[in-house]
Amino acid sequence: MNIPNWSQSFEDYMRKTMEAVPIAGASVGLAKDGELVYHQGFGYRDLEEKAEITPDTIFGIGSVTKSFTCVALMQLQEGGKLSVHEPVVKYLPEFRLKDGQSVEDITIHHFMTHTSGIPALPALGYAMKRTMLGDPAVDELDYDIEQHEPIDTYEELMDYIASLDFELLGPPGSLFAYNNDCYALLGAIIERVSGKSYEQYVKEHILTPAGMTRSVFTPKEVVWFTNVSINYANRMTNGTREVYAAPIWWDAPAMRAAGFLKSTIRDMLRYTEIFRTGGMVGEQRILTADSVDQMVKPHVRETMNSFYGYGLMIHPDYHGLSLVEHSGGLKSISAEMFIAKGTGLTGMILNNTGSAPSSEMLSRLVCSIQSLPIETPLYTYVDYDVPADRLPDYEGKYMAFAGMGSVSVAQENGNLVGRIKDGTLLPMRAIASDLFLIMFEGSETEVRFFRDSAGHVNAVTLGGLTMRKCKEARAEQG
Repeated sequence: MNIPNWSQSFEDYMRKTMEAVPIAGASVGLAKDGELVYHQGFGYRDLEEKAEITPDTIFGIGSVTKSFTCVALMQLQEGGKLSVHEPVVKYLPEFRLKDGQSVEDITIHHFMTHTSGIPALPALGYAMKRTMLGDPAVDELDYDIEQHEPIDTYEELMDYIASLDFELLGPPGSLFAYNNDCYALLGAIIERVSGKSYEQYVKEHILTPAGMTRSVFTPKEVVWFTNVSINYANRMTNGTREVYAAPIWWDAPAMRAAGFLKSTIRDMLRYTEIFRTGGMVGEQRILTADSVDQMVKPHVRETMNSFYGYGLMIHPDYHGLSLVEHSGGLKSISAEMFIAKGTGLTGMILNNTGSAPSSEMLSRLVCSIQSLPIETPLYTYVDYDVPADRLPDYEGKYMAFAGMGSVSVAQENGNLVGRIKDGTLLPMRAIASDLFLIMFEGSETEVRFFRDSAGHVNAVTLGGLTMRKCKEARAEQG
């Protein structure tokens, strides 16, 4: 990889994107065989002070934290403290669902792979509530935090889940449905098995041995450091989108295992060594090679071209590379971590503005590295002919848990269209059986339908959110 030959097109793209979105600051780093070979800061970590970004600038990493949670669980499995295939209730006997729905078959593995069958729930907002109060960015990001008291502990989170009326999306292990709530409870399992807080365990067994000296969980710890990015958000002012400082770090003590680590390019490139080397960071062994293999195994299909492992997404062909990655996003956070298997190449993208298109940034970065045109689409799809008599299978209203999202599917002129809750109409293009594409938030997005054991369509995934078909529509199917 000859850095000067590829970086120009990517850096031109980044500068245009920073202005167009807009984004306050971004940090992009690459390592080859464990050595930092490229870093570029775009914009500023502090707009007012025009403070530049370095490889040691601290940003939030959001859901990239999930892989740390899984590393911890694999370490505990290596030590004989648990098995990821054991039931969650072995370690969390209070974990339950309303109306006596059985949880006995839900395992730690199901939580790690987002296949428990539990739909996405609104607990995250309530868990962050104490730090969200008074932050003007709350209004911009459509969080409703007034419907419930703060959720501060794992026990309160389990009580909240048990109080909600919902059906499982399907039997455990049957489908992928991204779920922060279940990942949060993995932190509770780590605490009960290790006898240490989740944060302390991760620090002692991952951060410290990996030499990640500028990586912390809590806002109180962040203030110990200089060279920390200010948090920013976007808003519309007189028809123009602008970026503004929103410096409060949102925090959720009951959900830190799902997405609240803060780190740097340099620290994260040390962390990616675990997956590049088969468990080593320098001379320190963090995981066995077998545990790493289990983490990067494609346990469940996420999209037509990607799978989910343990806290990691697996892409067998990502612009010609076999890529392991994970994204993270929240107010002021948009991040991407990746490992290009077999190349020695790892990378990290960090943004201090939540609207930054980090997944698109990753695609453009890999295009540049691979000497592809910068706008090369990640995937191309061939149209699929759906028999006309099967189109009614998909019609109906699909809803996530109350307030989390919905979509209605209907036929218009012999084609399917979806309508989301704000009224936007989304034409759907079939690319496989039960699989469609729509243009969603500026890019092609998969719409995957799921069927029950009788062959009836009973759920759909759109934009990472899995929704059940409403009972009335299911009754019409028979």
